[in-house]
Formats: sequence, C-alpha cells, structure tokens
Amino acid sequence: MVVPTVSVIIASYNAMPYLTRCIASVAEQSIGQEALEVIVVNDGSTDGTAKELDRLSSVYPGLLDVVHQANSGGPSAPRNVGLDRAQGQFVFFLDADDYLGPEALERMVAMAERNGTDVVLGKMVGVGGRGAPTSMFRRNQPKTDVFSSRVYWTLNPMKLFRRELLERHHLRFPTDLRIGEDQLFVGPAYLNASGISVLADHDCLFWVEREDSSNITLQTQGSEPRLKFLPRVVDMVLENVPPGSGRDHLAHRHLTVEVQQLLGHLVHEPRAEQQKNLARLADIIAPLWHEGLHGRLSAMARLRLHLIRHGMLDELLELLRFEEEAKESGVATPVVVEGGRAYARYPFFRDPALAVTDKCYDVTRQLGLRHHVSRAELLGNTLHLAGHAYFHRVATLDVTTELVLRERGGAAEYRFPVTHTATPGLGADEDQGRYEYEKAGFEAVVDITTAADGLPLADGLWDISLAVGAQGLSREVRIGSKRADGVSGKAATHVVDTVDGARAVTLYATKPHGNLTLDVGEKKHEVLRRLSLGTVGWASDASAVLEITGQCTLAAYPSDALAVVLTSDQGGSAAFPVSRTAAGAFTVRIPVSALAAGEWGGELRLGDWSLPLPGLPKDMAPAKWRQRGLPRYAKPVADITDRFAVQVARTNLAKAVVSRLR
Repeated sequence: MVVPTVSVIIASYNAMPYLTRCIASVAEQSIGQEALEVIVVNDGSTDGTAKELDRLSSVYPGLLDVVHQANSGGPSAPRNVGLDRAQGQFVFFLDADDYLGPEALERMVAMAERNGTDVVLGKMVGVGGRGAPTSMFRRNQPKTDVFSSRVYWTLNPMKLFRRELLERHHLRFPTDLRIGEDQLFVGPAYLNASGISVLADHDCLFWVEREDSSNITLQTQGSEPRLKFLPRVVDMVLENVPPGSGRDHLAHRHLTVEVQQLLGHLVHEPRAEQQKNLARLADIIAPLWHEGLHGRLSAMARLRLHLIRHGMLDELLELLRFEEEAKESGVATPVVVEGGRAYARYPFFRDPALAVTDKCYDVTRQLGLRHHVSRAELLGNTLHLAGHAYFHRVATLDVTTELVLRERGGAAEYRFPVTHTATPGLGADEDQGRYEYEKAGFEAVVDITTAADGLPLADGLWDISLAVGAQGLSREVRIGSKRADGVSGKAATHVVDTVDGARAVTLYATKPHGNLTLDVGEKKHEVLRRLSLGTVGWASDASAVLEITGQCTLAAYPSDALAVVLTSDQGGSAAFPVSRTAAGAFTVRIPVSALAAGEWGGELRLGDWSLPLPGLPKDMAPAKWRQRGLPRYAKPVADITDRFAVQVARTNLAKAVVSRLR
C-alpha cells in the first residue's frame, strides 16, 4: 500500500454550500491526488451534507474516505475519528467552511521536509468578514519554536502536523469541550515539536465566516464554555513549561486573548452570574500572573487584570464600556506626561478611593512614534535631511529631537542637533483632530568630513535614526520607511572630495524595511559597479579620432574627475574628461593625431578607481594623417586584443615605397 503524503481531515456538520468548495480545493491541490487521502466525517448533518458527500465521492473516485456518524455536539469527535483512520506522513485539519490555496499543501510539505519541522503554519486569509491572525505571518520562518515567535497566537488546528508527532504523544481533541478543544491539541503539539515552520509568502488557508455567522466559535455564547476550557489550558502551560520567560510568553496570550474574549460575554450576563464568574476567572488566572509580566502587557491589559484580580466588578464593567466607546469614537485616549513617563487617562487614573497603581496606566513604551521624511539627499560632502517626527498624543513642547548616526556592527555613535521647524495642522487627519503637533518638524545637515567629532566618518554602514524627544520623553526610531514620493530609496552613490582624497558615499534605503543608511567606503555599493565601458572604434565624422562609449550611473562625482587616461611606453600621458548625458551614457573622443609616437594603453579613471579600456577590434583599419607634411598612422598593436593598445607612429617612407613597387 502506498502511504499518502498528507491526510486531510475534514469534520463536517451542516456545511452546505461551503463543503463543495472546500473539497474541490483539496482535490485540486498541486501536490496531486495521488499524494492525498481525504477523510471527511459527517457529524450527523441535517442539511444535505450527506448527499453532497456521496455525490463528491463519485466526482473524485478513490480520493474521499467518507464516514457518517451521529451528531457528537462538536468538532472534536469527528476530528479524532479522522485521525484514527489517517495513514499519511502528515495530517492537515480543514474545517468544512474553509478552503485551501492551490499550492498550499505542496508548499507546506516542502517546508516541513526541508527544515525537519513537525508543524507548519500556512498563511491564513479571512473571508466574509472573518478576522484571521496576522502577527505570526509577517515573514517566512523556516524553523522556529513556540517561545521565540508568535505562533502561539494561533491555536486553531488548521495546520500541517507530522503524524508521527501526534501518535508519539497520543494527541487527540478532548470531546467534552464545545470550544477551546483546539488549544488543548495544538498547544502540546507546539511544545513537543522538533521545530515549527511558518509559511508567510503564500495564501494557504482561506478562513470563512458563514453568511449566517453559524461557525461554532461564533455561535457559542456565554462565559461558562470559556471558563470550562481555560483552567485546563492553564494547567497545560504549568505542567509543560517551567517558570520563566517561556511560561510568561505563553501566559501573555491567555491573559489577553482569552480573558478579553471571556469578558466580552460576561458583560451580557445577570449580575449574580457576573460576580460568580469574575471570581472564577480570578482564580483561574492566578497561577499565571506575577508582577514581572507588566513589561509584556499593554497598559489596558494590566488595568483589566488588576480589576479582575481584585474582584472590582463595577469598575471592570465601566472599563469595558470605556473600551467599547473609545473603539467606536476612533480617538486615542489622552495621556499625562510626568517625569519622563506617559500615563493614559483610562478610568480610575489616580482615583484616591481605588488607589490603582500608576503601572496600570503607563503607556510610555506603547506610544506610537509618527515619522516622515520629506528630504534625504547628499550634496557634495553634506547630508541633508528634513521631515517630521513626534509621539502620538504628546504635544510638541520642549522638543529635544536629535539626529543619530550609528555604526552598524560597531560601537561608534554620533549625535547632531536638528533645527526644529513648525508643522501647522499636523495631526488634523487622525483622532478627529484632537491632538496637534505644531513643532514636530526637523532639518538636519551633516558634513561627513567632520561628522565624527570633527573628523571624517570612518568606512562602514551608518544607520540613520532620530532620537525623538518632547516633554522629557525620548525614544529612538529608524527613519525612511515613511517618506515623501519625491524621496527615493534607491541607492545613490556619490564620489566626494575629502582631505584624504576621493571617497565613496551612498545614501540608500534598506530592504525590506526601507530605513535610511549611509554606506561610507563601499561596504555594500561599489563604485566600479556604477562604471562600465562599451565599444571602441573610429569616429564616423572625423579622421583619426577614436570614440569610446560607456555608462556612469554615479549620482555625483567631482568636476572633471572622471576621465579616460592614456599612457605610452615612452612615458607620455594624456587625459580626456568624460561628459555624460542625464541618463549616464557617455562618449569620449580621442584625437590620436595629437598623441606622440609610441604604444598607448589606457583606462577609465576616477580618483583611485579605474577600469581598463576594452581591446581594439582585430580587423580595425589604421587611421592615417599628415603632421607637418609627414605621413603618420595609428593602428591596433598586433596580437593584443585583451586590452586597449594602439600604436602611433610616423610612416617609414622608404619602406612604403618599396612596398608599393612590389
């Protein structure tokens, strides 16, 4: 028997009309049907799902393994039935509402095999208004784990699992839970996996919200189902992860996502139920909570947990109303700035009757930094930057913003004052214009020949940042990712004059983030890659004139510094400056009649950089002219074709006469 590569397990309950698209998306996978086994468990559907499965079995003969069973009340039992029947090397769980991108399984299997990982997360896309998780899909991660990534923020089972992992640890879905059962399956799988891969550059799973919102998670109401599974999830964390940063990382998710979802149901319950369930919730989260978690959590999450832990039901309900109103208004909460810290004016801030600690309101690290670059260019030796930068919700008073150049991979750092400029009207397009930033502008001028405390900047990559400061707050941010349309991020290499000679300086935006960096000394951007030579030949419009074509894509260089320089075996030399077009092309004309007799070689030269001139064509005819009445000629040096070599000489009259007489 051929072992399938992937067993796709679909638990199906009243899944019409979504089921048809779901199964078609599996049957049409690029990995090929021969690599698949598709197990569909009909969990007592009453809407025609059974009939459609029978039809699809004839459409895809030999592909579907259909199981009909009485309704179990949730997705766990049918998934377990499918898992017990699975023979594939890998298992993928797919809900009957959802569907796969055409290359999803092929790409996910390839990533697992290439990296030796046991679990693969494929990028999810919400459909029909359903929100899909995104924080873990910002980039591909060939091999990561649950503690050093955001994978724990998606605990649904729609992932690729190596079946050997599931069988080795006897992983199955608990059948006594209506929701949250997936967390008790996926969590242990993550924790025991040899590695986890994240495939973020391909849309793998399309996560559908049914038109009637009848998805089981959306239908299940009330605190009780959530209070039933959450203690078991907490126990899973406590039993498998020792105290420390790893446990705190997982606790962060449950103390925010699960707690907030549960509170969204608690607000609609009778008062007596609210009091009872709040006390239960406080007991459940107590083993996860400690003061050291403050730094991981948002101020709102800290405040929410403080009220839960202290059983402050009325205050908690008021806070939840405040959150909802703030969300609807679209206006961020004002802040108070004191002693270099910023505090949000959430409910009960410094209320003496409640004495909630200021830590629950500290948003200093959460404050958004808005920045925009309107000018970034090198002129000669000088870097010119302009734009604006400010803390969201903090008025631009006592502004102390500085420009920072920091050597990448080194310890050197230089700070430069900026000119603070007026920015009237800035902020009018957000928060309904509630906050104004009247002096957020900056202009900076940095001479690279004196930037290092009066000395030239050393060769290296110099990342450009702003230390944004206002009202005693200060934070650094890399700039350039947000810039005006006229500010190019394309690398612009300049050759500039310094006291130590010509140097290469390139201003460019990094990839993929788009932050501005100075490359001093060709660490990434070589001057010679910006120079190229084309053809060499006689001019068509003049006798005894060589034409050399080329291209120079440098942004700038000193006047007359770029030239074709010829040297002869007799010690002579001659330079011919290059004049290029706006597109960088150039043609240098060399009147060989002006050259002294000798064998001439040459190169394109810019300061200490040089490119050898291309060789002359072997069949190139000699040029002839008269100088002071005597005949002269220039021709390629015989047998030299790999470099530029031209011989200039006076015609030997006696030899010429003899040649003619013959």
